[in-house]
Amino acid sequence: MELLRKLSERGLIYQMTAEEKLAKLLDGPSLTFYIGFDATAYSLHLGHLVPIMIARHLQNEGHKPIIVVGGGTALVGDPSCRSAERSFESKETVSGWADSISSQLEHFIDFKSQENGALLLDNYSWLSKLNYLDFLRDVGRHFSVNRMLSSESVKLRLETGISFLEFSYSLLQSYDFLHLYREYGCVLQVGGSDQWGNIVSGIDLLRRSEGAETWGFTCPLVTSACGEKMSKSQGGGAIWLDPSMTSPYDYYQFWINVDDKDAVYFLKLYTFIPIDEIEKLSLLKGAEIRLVKERLAFEATALTHGREEALKAEKASRALFSGNGDQEDIPSLEIPITRLRDGISCLDLFVETGLCSSRSEVRRLAKQGGLYIENKHINDPVDNLVPEDTPERILLRAGKKRYYSVIFKK
Repeated sequence: MELLRKLSERGLIYQMTAEEKLAKLLDGPSLTFYIGFDATAYSLHLGHLVPIMIARHLQNEGHKPIIVVGGGTALVGDPSCRSAERSFESKETVSGWADSISSQLEHFIDFKSQENGALLLDNYSWLSKLNYLDFLRDVGRHFSVNRMLSSESVKLRLETGISFLEFSYSLLQSYDFLHLYREYGCVLQVGGSDQWGNIVSGIDLLRRSEGAETWGFTCPLVTSACGEKMSKSQGGGAIWLDPSMTSPYDYYQFWINVDDKDAVYFLKLYTFIPIDEIEKLSLLKGAEIRLVKERLAFEATALTHGREEALKAEKASRALFSGNGDQEDIPSLEIPITRLRDGISCLDLFVETGLCSSRSEVRRLAKQGGLYIENKHINDPVDNLVPEDTPERILLRAGKKRYYSVIFKK
């Protein structure tokens, strides 16, 4: 039970089927497993990172990953943990998202190893070829409507309404497992805790259709000490893995500003630091916890954006919080100096930099005393900057920890 124990002590296991058999399976010869990510946005976000970490751990132990980007299932929509149906996107949009996510996954998973290199597949390639009548006869007959109605993802939607499109999602994900078993010998599915019902349905389909014994386990839905989902930032927006959507600096800042109570827990989940080293770090108390959070921020940022970007973010953070480092690495926005002369307000700057999501948020933050330019508190964000009093480079701050540099270019 060595590998299963290692995953469990890092907090990566939530539910599993046939624990003893699964433990022996994971400690045995190389097996093929799969994890799927539906293409529902241009980028994956922090909520997807835990199953990605599991894939890396399993691959590091010699097992072969299949990473399925759900370009097909995304056209249907998973009802799990949703109070309403997803927006209906075009095939072209979903295909573009699938391509973007596929490129992103190459930062985390080894697809080049000769021994156990991962496969990257899009389930649109096989789901789009299904014959509806054949699918109903060969797959649909193995599903009980009564059982489907009792699943949590469906029960939660019965009061508000669920379309047949979403109701059929479980069949398609189960068919993914069947297809991967037939084509690649895949015997294990891993997913988030919200996928437990779909995973069990796939295992049941393989038992009924192929007489095969397969397995599954889920990772937990991770929340911070204050109960916030890890897919969301403190401001309510997603923390994206794509650098154009969440910069490496902002990504680093997210990690270094986590609650002190979460630092060690997140080191186990989101880094590959050995457990015995994490246990030593867990002994640090008081102000020394800052060292734990710096290690977390660096390792997590290096994993997602590379060591060079992590070093830049680290230097920029130290420049702001301890007086060391290079402020040139702080995220910046260049604005023509003509706009300064024509008249530009704090409202404009804080929205354009992304420090605030809207003009109303700028006003609210100003009233709360959390809006600064060059450490000077801004009371009225509607006022334009005075060109004669404004240097070529100014530092904006929203709240206590969010910074942005604005450069006025001639």
